[in-house]
Amino acid sequence: MSHLSQIWQVLRTCVKGHWLKQKLKRTSLKAEAASSLGKIHNQDDKTDAFSPSPWQEFRFQERVQKSLEKWTRLRSRSASNKGEQRLYEEIYELLGSGTLRPEILAQVMGNLIANNQFYPVLLFQRLENFYRRWCQGEFIDASPTNNLPLKKMLKMQAQNIPIGLRQVDINTGLNVMILLLELHRYAQKRDELRHQIIFYPSGQGDKDYFFTSQLLRIIHYSDAIEIGNFSNVVGEFLRGGNFSGAYLGDANLTGVNFSHANLKRAYLGDANLTGANFSGANLTGANLGDANLTGANLSGANLQRSDLSSTNLSGANLSGANLSHVNLSSADLSNADLSNADLKAANLTSANLKNAEVSRANLTDAIFFGANLSDAHLNNVDFSHADLCRVDLSGANLSQAILKGTNLSDAILFSTDLTDSILVAADLSYAKLNGAKLNGANLQGAILLGADLSGVDLSGVILNEADLSGVLLNEADLSGADLSDAMLYGTDLSYANMSSANLSGSNLSGAILSGANLSYTDLSYAVLADADLSDANLEDMTWNENLEWQNVRGLDTAVNMPEELKQQLGLG
Repeated sequence: MSHLSQIWQVLRTCVKGHWLKQKLKRTSLKAEAASSLGKIHNQDDKTDAFSPSPWQEFRFQERVQKSLEKWTRLRSRSASNKGEQRLYEEIYELLGSGTLRPEILAQVMGNLIANNQFYPVLLFQRLENFYRRWCQGEFIDASPTNNLPLKKMLKMQAQNIPIGLRQVDINTGLNVMILLLELHRYAQKRDELRHQIIFYPSGQGDKDYFFTSQLLRIIHYSDAIEIGNFSNVVGEFLRGGNFSGAYLGDANLTGVNFSHANLKRAYLGDANLTGANFSGANLTGANLGDANLTGANLSGANLQRSDLSSTNLSGANLSGANLSHVNLSSADLSNADLSNADLKAANLTSANLKNAEVSRANLTDAIFFGANLSDAHLNNVDFSHADLCRVDLSGANLSQAILKGTNLSDAILFSTDLTDSILVAADLSYAKLNGAKLNGANLQGAILLGADLSGVDLSGVILNEADLSGVLLNEADLSGADLSDAMLYGTDLSYANMSSANLSGSNLSGAILSGANLSYTDLSYAVLADADLSDANLEDMTWNENLEWQNVRGLDTAVNMPEELKQQLGLG
């Protein structure tokens, strides 16, 4: 009896063990399908969120690593059609359930690199071959008996895991793309692999076709199940990728990471790139016209000779970016950060830079015709020889800015801070300077024809050799200013404070100096023909015997005239 009892106990143990094994197997399959790969979508495109346990994530990571190691083994049968077909089946089996996450892949790649049996070139070649065939729809378009996405879907549905055919195919293709992007990024840092592993997600261009559209088709295919699916799944893995010549017009790429990527001559016109990261990216010659780059990060990016016309860059970070010869006409750069950026010879006609941070930027030879730079931070910028005609600079900070030979004609400079700025030979004709701060500014040789400087503080300002003909300087503060050899023909200086100013050699013909304070002013060798000095204060002013006083008006009402001058003019 005891013998039969022992046999029964053994049978019970075997049955229980088999049952437990099957239960664990079923649980494992479901867990893996819903683990770190992310979201699963059913046929109705409804999303079920899963929160995998650390054990489930570790198990999936282990499976991915073992599979990649297996796929890199050098075997003679690997090149056979049967071997390749088996590889594709394994790819769909492993990667069709969901999508890879950065944390999982980083760990897997780290383990692979440390493994002496890792052959990255072979793995890249096999995965790239799959990727090309997947892009052509070969697997999803196959007959039912050979349709790998269909087989994977039916297997998962048999386990009561809701998922659609497109979802399986998209998951698999995007995961392979992610692996190829990681292999590319890894190889480009190593001299021995750099030329052997080069991944072109959008396909490699040739002489006949300038743009490649393969990646755009993948984005649209991926987003067919959920808008933004491509960005959410692959977006973080695009960094350092090669997208040169890719056509991505109208693409939805919100929040993607293109940092240090190669986008040379790529077309991104009308694309949605809100919040995208392009830091350190190569965008030379790229077309981003009418694209939405609100809040995007382009710091340190190379955008030389690119097209950013009518682009929305509000709040974008362009600090340290190379924007030389860029077309930014009609672009919205309000609240953008352009500090230390290179905008040499850039075209910003009618651009909006309201409240933008542009300090220490290089803006030499740039065109800003009709642009809005109101309240912008432009301190220490170099505007040499730039065209700022009809620009709105009201309230802007241009302290210590360099504006040598800059065209500021007809510009709006209300309350603009130009303290200690260099405006040598600048053209300020008909500029509106009411309330502007020009303390310590250098306006040597500047042209201010027809400008309005009434009431402006110009104390200590250098204006020697400047053309101030017909300028409104009434009630302006010019105390201590250098106006030597300046052209002040017909200038309105009524009630201006010119105490201790240097007017030697200046031409004040026809100038209005009524009520002006000319005390301690140096007027030696000046021309005062037809000037109006009525009620002017001439206390202790300096003059010379050759000073031209022809037809000077108002001398009879001038106050504090030196006795020697009275005698010289016969007014004693």
